[in-house]
Amino acid sequence: MTSPPITLPFAKGHGCENSFLVLPDPDGRLRLTAETTRRLTDSHTGAGADGILRAVRCADDPEAAAMAGAAEWFMDYRNRDGSLGAMCGNGIRLFARFLVDTGLCAPGTLAIATRAGIRRVRVPSRCQDLQGPVSVAMGTPLFPGPDHITITTAGASRPATHVDMGNPHAVVFVNDPADAGDLRTPPTAEPADTYPHGFTTEFVAVRGPGHLALRVHERGVGETRACGTGACAAVAAHRRRTGQTGAADYHVDLLGGRLHIAVLPDGDMELTGPAVITAQGALHLPRTA
Repeated sequence: MTSPPITLPFAKGHGCENSFLVLPDPDGRLRLTAETTRRLTDSHTGAGADGILRAVRCADDPEAAAMAGAAEWFMDYRNRDGSLGAMCGNGIRLFARFLVDTGLCAPGTLAIATRAGIRRVRVPSRCQDLQGPVSVAMGTPLFPGPDHITITTAGASRPATHVDMGNPHAVVFVNDPADAGDLRTPPTAEPADTYPHGFTTEFVAVRGPGHLALRVHERGVGETRACGTGACAAVAAHRRRTGQTGAADYHVDLLGGRLHIAVLPDGDMELTGPAVITAQGALHLPRTA
C-alpha cells in the first residue's frame, strides 16, 4: 500500500524577479536534503524557483541557536542545486516580507539571522497586493583579493575584482552586459583556488554617474534575473575602481528590474527594492523524499 505524500506549506515570491520558495518551519522539524531542494525548485517536479528560504526560529535550529538572543528568525537559504547559501540580498527582503504578511512579525525593523550573521531588514506596513519596497542593511563590502583575478566565460577572459558581501563575488566590467555572452555555463576563475566554495559573477556596465547595469551568473543556480548581493558587489567594485569615497546613492538595472543602493558615511550599504509574494499553497512530496 502506497503511503500518502508529505504535504509542505509554502509561499512563492520574488525580489526583482529573483524567485524563491519560502518554507515555514518555525519549530525546525523539516530536514532539507540537496535532492529535495532540487526537486522543489525544479519547474517540472516542484514549484520552480532560484532557491529556497526555510523560515525557522533560531532557538529551534542548531545552526542558528547561538544567534537566538539577537534574532528570532533564521533564514536557512539553499541554492537551486541544493548547496547552502550564506546570504541573499533579494531573498532576505522577501523572507522579511513573508514574516510580516503572515503575521509572524510586526512591520518595522526586523533582525534576521543568516549564515553571514545578523542582518536588519525594514519592512513597511502591509501594502496593497503584497507589494512594496523592503530595505536591508548589507554591511560593509570586503575585498579579500588576490588583486589579479581572471574570469573566463563564453571563450573570453577578463580581469575581475573579488568582493565579499557575506558571499563571494567576482565583478567584471564590460562595455555592455550583453558582452558576457551565454551564461548557461558557469564562469571559471584563475587562480583556481580563489573561490574554494564557488562564486557569483557580475558583468557590469557603467551607464552614468550613480547608474550601473549588470547581468549575473549565480553560484549554484545559473543566470538569474537579479542578485541583491551582486548589485552591492558591483557598486563596491565600481567605487574602488574609480576611487570614490563618502556617502552616495546608486541605482542598478538588472534583467528583473532596478535595485537602489545607498552607501552610508561609514561605508555600510543599504539595499532597497521590491519584495513580492505571488503565491501560497502546499507542495506534495513522496514520503521517501
